[in-house]
Amino acid sequence: MKSTSRGFTLIEVLVAIVVLTIGIIALAGSSSSVTRMIGRGKVETRAAQAAARRIETLRLAAEAHPRCSDPKFASGGPVISGGLSQSWQVLETGTVRRVRVAVTYLTVRGPRTAMLETRMIC
Repeated sequence: MKSTSRGFTLIEVLVAIVVLTIGIIALAGSSSSVTRMIGRGKVETRAAQAAARRIETLRLAAEAHPRCSDPKFASGGPVISGGLSQSWQVLETGTVRRVRVAVTYLTVRGPRTAMLETRMIC
């Protein structure tokens, strides 16, 4: 007589459990990486926003009459706010001036700096 039993063998069940366990471990590892990337992106976005705000402040100071005569349109810093350190340079003189803003922030691997540079017409 033929045996027509249906079901899984013990070895098939053990292999399925091992494969499922490896998949769950890989998923947990990648989710922690994604969480770190989201946190890093959040800090980098804050740094970029701070640099853009500083550029806008300098642009408004440059538009004073006569142009580029406002004392606020000068190099400065560092200004520390919200865990970010801002410093800025107004380079060169003349009708076109280069402005560079550096925002430094701390990460688990040490300090990082976001730079934003533009030119302003005086």
